[in-house]
Amino acid sequence: MNLHQSICQLLRDVGPGQVSQSPYDTAWVARLSELGEPHGESALEWLRQHQLADGSWGAPQPTYYHDRLICTLAAMTALARYGKPQDRTRWQRAQMALNVISKGLQADPAGATVGFEMIAPTLMSEAIQLGILPAENDGILADLTRYRALKLARLPGGMVNRFVSTAFSAEMAGPDGQHLLDIDNLQESNGSIGHSPSATAYFAIHVRREDQRALEYLRATANEGAVPAFAPFDVFERAWTLWNLSLIRPLDPEILALCQPHAEFLKNAWRPGKGVGFSTGYSANDGDDTGLVFEVLARYCCQMDLDAIKSYEESDWFRCYPIESNPSISANIHILGALREAGLGIDDSRVFKIVLFLRRVQTMKLFWFDKWHTSPYYSTAHAIMNVVGLDDTTLEDAVYWILETQNPDGSWGYYMPTAEETAYCLQALAIWKRHGHTVPESALKRGATWLADHADPPYPPLWIVKCLYSPIHLVRSAILSALMLVEQG
Repeated sequence: MNLHQSICQLLRDVGPGQVSQSPYDTAWVARLSELGEPHGESALEWLRQHQLADGSWGAPQPTYYHDRLICTLAAMTALARYGKPQDRTRWQRAQMALNVISKGLQADPAGATVGFEMIAPTLMSEAIQLGILPAENDGILADLTRYRALKLARLPGGMVNRFVSTAFSAEMAGPDGQHLLDIDNLQESNGSIGHSPSATAYFAIHVRREDQRALEYLRATANEGAVPAFAPFDVFERAWTLWNLSLIRPLDPEILALCQPHAEFLKNAWRPGKGVGFSTGYSANDGDDTGLVFEVLARYCCQMDLDAIKSYEESDWFRCYPIESNPSISANIHILGALREAGLGIDDSRVFKIVLFLRRVQTMKLFWFDKWHTSPYYSTAHAIMNVVGLDDTTLEDAVYWILETQNPDGSWGYYMPTAEETAYCLQALAIWKRHGHTVPESALKRGATWLADHADPPYPPLWIVKCLYSPIHLVRSAILSALMLVEQG
């Protein structure tokens, strides 16, 4: 593999965002068949072709129970309501799969998928009404409904609009919950609801029936019957690609020149005092993307206003979104990176706050899990890269854990060996070594050899939103960055 050419090609390809298909969102688009939309029928056919061997829907690997449950509920209700008589065997198989899946939810190490406590009650209630989910699930439904009510009570003004992250899961309102929605302030400029195909399909069916802007967004997003979990995500993809490549020191002049238009795009997306969201045109800003973009712009062109970073500060950590159920570890890691790029050190109260937070939430004093990713290698590697030189004592056991969990063939993987996780570990070890620490050369070489042989997609979906997904160009940028870092020594 020619790394230079591969990186240059990647930088020419990144843009609106390339992401894996979402069974959950596709199931919502399948409901558009009631409007006579052809891509509704195409989505139903896609669901028929992508039911897993155990009767469920979701990511084939890894098995993440919240993902399987929410995808299966969405798919079986769509097929039961809008499918053909022969689809009965499909949702009956799904019923049996749900019995197993529901018992595994506590085993998911990163916790619930995004909006699970909001969406699951709506889908379960519909499935019970359709007679495809036994009524004995009423107890689980009642628990989830109470939890949803607590979260809704925290909404600004008590309603969902495009400025709160809950709009991304607007379908949780169901057919009779439109009083929860600020309908006139819900739709984004591209016609979507929260850049979410599932929320947008719900809007076109139950809120503003046959809304043309919503339908046009969904038509543009669909590909061979399926849709992604969100689209576009032009800030997210560009920022992560540039962040991964910025680890390479120095960057080749040709690569650096190809990075500049993307950096300029991110600069133009920045909202003073607020930062960015995962996409231009998406009204809800977040601390994770804001911290990362601040870092990227400081490395490539300019420093943005620190007030945007400060706006996410809470008493003991920094938040990602205003009404999140629990803090994001990766958001705090990336905000720490932004503070360090601004020249702040351990004597700064905000930097020290995040360092203390990371010490508190480290699992077994070895690694970190984050709610946006199924693998601890992601958040642990990013902690090492952003904390190194600041609190190395906390990191020593994390580096040891990475080295000890390398597979004999050189790969890493929490569920199974993956190129993505191997790339993160190699990045972390290379940066740790750059800061004067000892790293066995054999670990780097074995890892790079395995990674070079497994560098091409498809990549298993390890990232978490309403279901699991893989941001393909982002993963590719981490792989190329890792290989280049090892090559540089």
